[in-house]
Amino acid sequence: MTVVDRVECIHLRFAMPPDATFSTPGGPVHGRLTTIVRLTTDDGLVGIGSAYAHPALVQAAVDHLTPFVVGYDPRATERHWNRLHGISRWYGRKGAAVTAIGGIDQAMWDLRGKVEGQPVWRLLGGTSGEVPAYASGMLYSSPEAVAAGCERAIARGFTRAKIRAGWNWDYDVAAVTAAREVLGPDRDLMVDGTWRFALDDAIAFAKVLEDQRAFWFEEPLATDDLDDFVTLRNATSVPIAIGENEMAIHGFREWLRAGAVDIVQADASRAGGITEVVKIAAEAAATGVRFAPHSWCDAVAVVANAHAVAASPNGITVEIDQTGNRFIEELLGVPLTVTNGLLDLGERPGLGIELDDDAVADMRLDDPSRVPDGNYCDVIYGRGQTHYIGDYRRR
Repeated sequence: MTVVDRVECIHLRFAMPPDATFSTPGGPVHGRLTTIVRLTTDDGLVGIGSAYAHPALVQAAVDHLTPFVVGYDPRATERHWNRLHGISRWYGRKGAAVTAIGGIDQAMWDLRGKVEGQPVWRLLGGTSGEVPAYASGMLYSSPEAVAAGCERAIARGFTRAKIRAGWNWDYDVAAVTAAREVLGPDRDLMVDGTWRFALDDAIAFAKVLEDQRAFWFEEPLATDDLDDFVTLRNATSVPIAIGENEMAIHGFREWLRAGAVDIVQADASRAGGITEVVKIAAEAAATGVRFAPHSWCDAVAVVANAHAVAASPNGITVEIDQTGNRFIEELLGVPLTVTNGLLDLGERPGLGIELDDDAVADMRLDDPSRVPDGNYCDVIYGRGQTHYIGDYRRR
């Protein structure tokens, strides 16, 4: 019987070139971070997964959980998830502990597929490995730059694109208008509100998005404002997407029961892995809610999420970062490609991917407790590393 005999975290970091970076509400991004969890079996099989959180916290959780992974058959994915969640419940349930479990879980699924000789999407019950994908980027710069980003996305094979709103009213209206002009009437436009809007502003801007036929309006309000999201959802015909900051099925269940969401964005690299994300998608489907996972860290996460979408009847699309992210463009031996809006997962067993050893060596961060200060988009190290753009201005 094949069993896991080694668990390893591979922490990665790269610096963004100052003249080619992007900005968030916290100002220019200085670099990116991610963690790859790698499991090796006693007969030499290797499984990989992605965990997107503070790397030192992921390392601590994985160190604690490793004795409960080594020696086990990787095919028992559901049993593994429940055991690890129970062991970490006293310090986990959300946050880095659930993220670490998710990295282990993805690697377990990768191994399971390799042991059974099947792609994960088929093991999960999917009938096709072709998954719709959308280009994600076009952050705060200028409407002209947003339009250029949409043009690049089309040239790379995408038929859907997501831009960011939340700078100020005039910029947002101009950026959405510019994006729609480039995408035309037959391509989908998603808009991420980046948690920047007050409720009244979000309702007003949703009217603009209705006119521009937006595919969804993503998290315009503060992450935990559940009641305001219910109000917003009832005030607009644009679907409301939520979930990149939520963890595990018990977190998403609150949003589903409240009627606050049209599209859940549970991310295997954050919300607990493939096992948990598929459960979240199924519970969403039971309430008429669709599933489109967030994927912002690396290509391993994109692929893991894509397998979940392929197996979920309510799965609609997967996100691929287009901000010059080396974890997307260089991490895999065979880079991700999109053709006619589709990412093809293929028939290779497991997740169907391998890491590029040279890229891993070049970007490897040896000590996750010693990350250089900077704005890493979602994780910030060091006081004074951000330049907040100020509160949202409607007029």
